[in-house]
Amino acid sequence: MGKGGESTQVPTKKAIHADNVEKTYKLSDLSTEELKKWSKAYGTPVGDRVTMLKELNPLADGILDPYRPANLPLEPPKFTLKTIKDAIPRHCFERNLLTSFSHLFVDLVYIAAMFYASTYISMVPVWARFILWPVYWYAQGSVMTGVWVIAHECGHQSFSDYEWVNNTVGSICHSLLLVPYHSWRITHGKHHNNTGSCENDEVFCPSTRSDWANEMLRETPISQFVGIFLMLTVGWMPGYLIWNATGPAKYRGKNANHFSPTAVFFSESDYWLIVQSDICFFSAVVLLAATIYHFGFVNVWCYYLVPYMVVNYHLVLITYLQHTDVYMPHFRNKEWNWLRGALCTVDRSFGRLLDRTFHHIVDTHVCHHLFSKMPFYHAEEATIHIKKVLGPYYMKDDTSIAHALYRSFSCCQYVEDTGDIVFFKNIK
Repeated sequence: MGKGGESTQVPTKKAIHADNVEKTYKLSDLSTEELKKWSKAYGTPVGDRVTMLKELNPLADGILDPYRPANLPLEPPKFTLKTIKDAIPRHCFERNLLTSFSHLFVDLVYIAAMFYASTYISMVPVWARFILWPVYWYAQGSVMTGVWVIAHECGHQSFSDYEWVNNTVGSICHSLLLVPYHSWRITHGKHHNNTGSCENDEVFCPSTRSDWANEMLRETPISQFVGIFLMLTVGWMPGYLIWNATGPAKYRGKNANHFSPTAVFFSESDYWLIVQSDICFFSAVVLLAATIYHFGFVNVWCYYLVPYMVVNYHLVLITYLQHTDVYMPHFRNKEWNWLRGALCTVDRSFGRLLDRTFHHIVDTHVCHHLFSKMPFYHAEEATIHIKKVLGPYYMKDDTSIAHALYRSFSCCQYVEDTGDIVFFKNIK
């Protein structure tokens, strides 16, 4: 009997055990209704609390992040690509050779001006050089990333109406940034044709649970920071271009080198285009070697190589965050189609200055995946109209870039080996 003759209910051993079991899961503080909401969002079974907690536990770190947006809806969209296209003003699809060249010209002027200004850094006090060199490296690398994006536009034939102009400009710009233009163009086209597919996407294809069977060491924070560093420094070259890092499992054990005309992802008709790209690439390497010979490695390192590394850093960072996050599904078998895959990307912002410097490849990326031939200088306007049609299928993430990077790298480690709609999980 309790105070005043009232009976006191003593928890049973079964209730205590159930409570203790719940506390072993990260989402134990969420209400049952919240658990049901997240179970539906991720397509996991809706049952009793313990079942839902167990199923959601590998997704919990992403669920608990207060800055994340909502998941992409699991139901196939009711609209079609034509519905979206009809909502966009027709002039947004028009390519203008003069406008495209003007953007490239402005970038080249900025690069030349910053290079000229940097030649005076050696004349300032030593302490000031420790400030000015990093400023130059990042600023120059950012504008050079803009040139990379314009070459990317050429690869999509959105630079102009003339294929020979697009491929000539793209080959020159990409070769000077040590990129094999046609090799990249072909596999990048396959990425656009297979975005969101677990089996066939060309880059940042998700690892499966079986791939991660013996990777517990990568759960530690130090390993994650090392992994992020390696991804942002060597993830593009040699990681992806030579070793096909983050490529699909179907290429494992096969020749997946972008410099090889007989690589598994090229057809026989691509052979001489790959040879042409190799000639352009290695001509640029010879030019770089000659420049080092005449001006010295230190000078070339300071004026070109460090900004070039900043370009590669931006390229991997941008691409990774466009297609990897806790709210973004991947599809298999009958659940995948081109439109659902194209919607599996997100618009982010690096800030107004960098968004403009990167020619809006980051903040209008959803539009780019839907209409890759649309010139970037119309994508902002088109996005306004696209959002009205897409509704909840339009993904926009305002999370800071640094936070989003760590969230994606730590939470997006694998997807299940089975299932036609899967989300990234971790095993912490």
